Amino acid sequence: MASYYRPENFSARQCVGYLVARAYNLLRPQMEAVFDKQDLTFSQWRVLMCLRDGIASTCADISREISHDSGSLTRLVDQLDRRGLIRRTRDRKDRRVVTLALTPVGRAAVGAVLPNVVAHYNDVLEGFSASEVKTLVALLTRLLVRAAEIEKSAGENAAVTRERAA
Repeated sequence: MASYYRPENFSARQCVGYLVARAYNLLRPQMEAVFDKQDLTFSQWRVLMCLRDGIASTCADISREISHDSGSLTRLVDQLDRRGLIRRTRDRKDRRVVTLALTPVGRAAVGAVLPNVVAHYNDVLEGFSASEVKTLVALLTRLLVRAAEIEKSAGENAAVTRERAA
């Protein structure tokens, strides 16, 4: 594919990175407001959803997935554990690894809030057809896959550079 952007046609309002970041910056406080009267915070719910949907199962993976610093994520996981919403299990092969899983109480907590989350996202997507939403999700998914490929490649290149320097 030929390059889409060129210096002469580049503008923030047409930049994918700007648009994704701006959407997130608008949606995050709206989602936090959805949780104002709930027993969970939006951040706690995001952790529970990562576990529910099999996106991540360790603190490190969740931290990377939701861009949460590891110290505050540990405190958040501690809170969820104390409330019985998750359980921690040491890996049998590597005792340093702690796997997290939803408890039935945690699954129920997610289910209790889910209608409010769904209602908010449906409100945000009002005016989009079902086909447009599917296309948007598919395109964002492709964008994430490509960004992950670039990140992985950059990590591999950095490792090769370190090996050569050693």
